[in-house]
Amino acid sequence: MSETWTWDYQRADGTPVTDLGLASTSFPTQAEAEAWLSEEWAVLADGGVRAVTLRRDEEEVYGPMSLSPAEPG
Repeated sequence: MSETWTWDYQRADGTPVTDLGLASTSFPTQAEAEAWLSEEWAVLADGGVRAVTLRRDEEEVYGPMSLSPAEPG
């Protein structure tokens, strides 16, 4: 059985971002999905994405996770 890992993208108000052309972006492992996000999060944020949710097939693994930088504390 093969798993597919994907990201869902949300705006600040929680609505889905579907116009980035990334709907078909999928990964064979969680590690590859997370590595891709660590490289691309700034591009996503510039495109209006404020949070992401990781899915394994149809199951939500975690999220929503903010793409905003942490506030200094």
